[in-house]
Amino acid sequence: MLIKRQMETNLREAELNVLYETCRVIGQALKLDQALETILGILATSLSMKRATVTLKDEETDCLVIRASHGLSEKEARRGIYRQDEGVTGLIFRTAKPYVVPDISKEPLFLNKTRSRSILKESITFLGVPIMLHGKPIGVLNVDRLFGNEVPYEEDIRLLSIVATLIAQFVSLNRQVKLREEKLKKDCALSGSEAQAKLFMVGKSPAMQTVQQQIRKVAPSKASVLLLGESGTGKTLVAKIIHELSTRAKQPFVKINCASLPENLLESELFGYEKGAFTGALKAKPGRVEEADGGTIFLDEIGELPLSLQAKLLRFIQEKEFERLGGTKTLKVDVRVVAATNRDLATAVSEGAFREDLYYRLNVFPIMAPALRDRKEDIPELLRHFLERTSQEYGRTVRITNSALAKFTGYDWPGNVREMENLVERLVIMADGDEICTGILPLYVNKAAMEKDKVPLSRIEEIERREILTALEQNGWNQTRTAKELGVTLRQIGYRIKKFGFEKMVEEHKKGNGLGG
Repeated sequence: MLIKRQMETNLREAELNVLYETCRVIGQALKLDQALETILGILATSLSMKRATVTLKDEETDCLVIRASHGLSEKEARRGIYRQDEGVTGLIFRTAKPYVVPDISKEPLFLNKTRSRSILKESITFLGVPIMLHGKPIGVLNVDRLFGNEVPYEEDIRLLSIVATLIAQFVSLNRQVKLREEKLKKDCALSGSEAQAKLFMVGKSPAMQTVQQQIRKVAPSKASVLLLGESGTGKTLVAKIIHELSTRAKQPFVKINCASLPENLLESELFGYEKGAFTGALKAKPGRVEEADGGTIFLDEIGELPLSLQAKLLRFIQEKEFERLGGTKTLKVDVRVVAATNRDLATAVSEGAFREDLYYRLNVFPIMAPALRDRKEDIPELLRHFLERTSQEYGRTVRITNSALAKFTGYDWPGNVREMENLVERLVIMADGDEICTGILPLYVNKAAMEKDKVPLSRIEEIERREILTALEQNGWNQTRTAKELGVTLRQIGYRIKKFGFEKMVEEHKKGNGLGG
């Protein structure tokens, strides 16, 4: 009797130690795999367990995959992938009930996929319990025996079930944190978009005022919109503004780039696919049009859509009906279509590269996003916006001088607003002090601005002018170093600076004042 009581006491102490140490791992919950490995290590250290695995359901494949293990090599653990209808692991998951295998060598359901146990040589007891979250199984905790053979299986199951409950809470906490992180990232992205949208909607140039009027008129309607314009003009931003000003603002805004995927993947991405539609389609997956139900789908670079898909898109726009790839069931959604292209679709129609009927369906309300060179009045405000945002990101206070601003305004911006945004970030990084002056502007910006103001020069003078400009830029607009590099006197370099109209640029580098940051 005394021995039995001592065994029970030892058993309870071991169990309490396992639970205590497991609860202490809660701080590692954000690193889920590491936390699970630690828990299994606790079971091994405190009890007589040799091997264990935590298998969780993979949301993409619906298979049960080993996420953590003890007593298995990395190679063995990688083999641990189970369908829900196979093996002991699948049985425990499907039934949501514990299962005991007294001897794995006599159990046909024991698949030994990991090949970590010698079934022929060892008599091993194996058992597992479901990991339950909100009343549904999310995985399985499998172990070799925790206690010796003198202890009933029920004790193993009881302790494992408690540990599995703690594991479920770890998984739940990890998921909640990830969801919050995703929401925070999304909110931050939205706040950035809102700032850009506000800036876009207050553009002072006539070209932008026309676009603003068009957006306000079409946004509340159900009409399809076709956004035209060069790359980098802000067509994606216009699409978002139209969505935000519409009655669908609280519903999804879904974007798909028609040029980013090959034809065979684009259809399944757009309309989804059924299980078995192609190799690797282990379960059905809804397409982007289903994700956008009730909201807006933005089809960027629509001019690159393959002809074979244009007919299906036309039917979808007309009827709001489609079938998933590999399916026969007709699905129906309520989605507004906004498309964008930098191609001349009318020309593409005449060349047979784009369906005429689809073109007219998309072109119900066209909006031309103007190039930056056609809205020069907006450049100072755009620069302020990008400069403030980038300075904030890099923890600096940087401003742009009047002379540099003049260069920016004189430049034609072939990459439009996107080019400006990227260039401002690069200049903030390059700036040694607290201002962006002409001295650190790219050669092509300086040259473009100077081309408009220069007087006609002879061929030899033009070669000399370029040589002087290049040397000044390479030497940080320092006249002494420039003169030394060119092998001329300081007086001679001063004369050439005056001759070619570089005085303002040199002076700007020395002090500079103007547009604040």
